[in-house]
Amino acid sequence: MTNTPADEAPRWLDEEERRAWLGLVGIMRRLEQALDTQLRDEGLTHFEYGVMAALSESPQRELRMSALAAFAEGSLSRLSQVVARLERKGYVHRRPDPADGRYTLATLTDEGYAKIVGAAPGHVAEVRRLVFDPLTKAQVRQLGHIGHRILHSIAPDHGDGIHREGTRETS
Repeated sequence: MTNTPADEAPRWLDEEERRAWLGLVGIMRRLEQALDTQLRDEGLTHFEYGVMAALSESPQRELRMSALAAFAEGSLSRLSQVVARLERKGYVHRRPDPADGRYTLATLTDEGYAKIVGAAPGHVAEVRRLVFDPLTKAQVRQLGHIGHRILHSIAPDHGDGIHREGTRETS
């Protein structure tokens, strides 16, 4: 975050910006909780689902932990804890990268793949209900552009939601 120089007055939000900001904050706070609630019956959190979805769409259903952390939008330490939990459930396996032992590979097991395939229809239906059904096609396009621009201002090197290995991002 950039600090305002002491000799400049703050640029306060106008009423329209304030309403938009409060709406965005409400979405950020409530959407993850709503998706966690939907996935609870599957025994997963939304973050776990995202990790497993990224693995399911990757070649050989495996990624380096560092790449997986970037896809999951989480820190390596948080990802490590989540992957350990998924390992205990039998959904993921970790091993040293044979190409470079300094890295660890996370691999989605057959049981994990079956779990994500089983959870996906309900999850996608909930994402559609909460996010896309209330919007027109034009608003969905606008949401995509808006999200990309905001994300680019936060993380300019993030890309456009397409995984570097060429797989598409899953919600």
